[in-house]
Amino acid sequence: MTKIFFVFAFSALLLLPASLFANFDFNNNCLNAYKSIFELKLGNAKAYISTEKKQHPNNSIIPLLENYVDYFTVLTSESKADFDRLKVNKSARLDQISDDDKSSPYYLYAQAEINLQWALIRGRFGEYFNAAMEVKKANSLLQENNKKFPNFHLNLKGLGLINAVLGNLPDGALKTALSTFGIKGNLQNGLNMFEKLADNLPKSSYEPFYEEVVFYYAYVLTDVAHSPQAYAKTIKYTERIADTSLLKSYLQSYVCIKNGHSEEAIAILAKRPEGGVYQPFPYLDYLEGIAHLNKLDFNAAAHFNRFLQTTKGVNFVKDAYLHLGWIALLKGDKEGYGAFAAKAVKNGYTYMEKDKQAKAEAASGTPTIDLLKARLLFDGGYLNRALQILADKKVTDYSNDKDKTELNYRLGRIYDDLGKDDQALAAYQETINEGKNLKYYFAANAAVQMGKVYERRKNIAKAKEAFNIAIAMKNHEFESSIESQARAGLKRLAN
Repeated sequence: MTKIFFVFAFSALLLLPASLFANFDFNNNCLNAYKSIFELKLGNAKAYISTEKKQHPNNSIIPLLENYVDYFTVLTSESKADFDRLKVNKSARLDQISDDDKSSPYYLYAQAEINLQWALIRGRFGEYFNAAMEVKKANSLLQENNKKFPNFHLNLKGLGLINAVLGNLPDGALKTALSTFGIKGNLQNGLNMFEKLADNLPKSSYEPFYEEVVFYYAYVLTDVAHSPQAYAKTIKYTERIADTSLLKSYLQSYVCIKNGHSEEAIAILAKRPEGGVYQPFPYLDYLEGIAHLNKLDFNAAAHFNRFLQTTKGVNFVKDAYLHLGWIALLKGDKEGYGAFAAKAVKNGYTYMEKDKQAKAEAASGTPTIDLLKARLLFDGGYLNRALQILADKKVTDYSNDKDKTELNYRLGRIYDDLGKDDQALAAYQETINEGKNLKYYFAANAAVQMGKVYERRKNIAKAKEAFNIAIAMKNHEFESSIESQARAGLKRLAN
């Protein structure tokens, strides 16, 4: 954003009726704190908040900003100790806000945001029932605020997030808890809300909140909707965010890695802003390791080791050890692989799906090297290199059903991304035939990918058939998330 536009936007916000925001004053101290939070300069944010406390101790934007600081402290540290230490702050903040000016659009909004932030954090540490209660509360507050203040654009941020996530939530404890409260979402409605905000906020007096909208929109596109447009839209909408933002480096590199743009991710992470002003963020070392290993660059080990040495968190530890094991195996060190696989089983926690899968893979035996290479190269977007490894392979080259199924699955994914639809469909069908009764995810996910190919081809009947095949398969890995993707496909076809 240009400096002139930023100053104009801030000034415009300050020109809103003073009486309306008597004790919810998003003044310059608060805006500077908010801007620092979304650059992950949490120390600077705390200093601005401290100044505001001295100058305007009754400003109820203060507890909202303090909650943002706690939220990003836990997100960047992944620390259960930080989570347990900070979650007790929630009640006092809500109490302070609930005593304030009920005629302000920030009155209900701030309470909803605090509830929603804690719900998102609790989900990372398995507190699903409390998270569901907070989502219910946030949804109710935002719905009410939207009726009272329909032109208060920020309502759409939380409502968009709730709609999107609840509209595509896999089966599990959180979905079960939310269902008991009768809360449902709609993924497309949530995406539409974010699209509208991302396009319109820069032209409005709410421009300072743009970074937060993009932060959540990128998450929804990538991890909730699994949208093929996630990469292009994230790069587009993050372009106007300042390069001094560490959060921008995280968003861009994460979405690049999830969408097969490893070279770009490596370049982004190599030039990410650094220094004591920024919040420690060990997860970025983990991401850098993933990006390097996806091109079979064994220097990835240094990044995984740095992550393991610096993280105080509970998440991605098992997955980091498994990746170190893969590096050892690819270098010909089977004994080393076994040692790291044992650490992946023993160390860390299983709050995150990545760590659950890492533990399962580490416990299931040594992977086959050419299939592992093809998997990594495909994930990194090196499609032709991946195809070269498998091009002359046949199922008879492999001795067990898992590897035979995985060969066709890997070929299907590679052909699919190369735009060779007919070859992809044939490989997906072989995967389903071979693996439909196995516990592995290959056959069910092949059916989902097959449905997406037919959807692109406008063959609605075959697309529905494929999505229903995926749903009908039970008792396999990633069953909930794969079934959610298949159901989302059926919803798209019904519209």
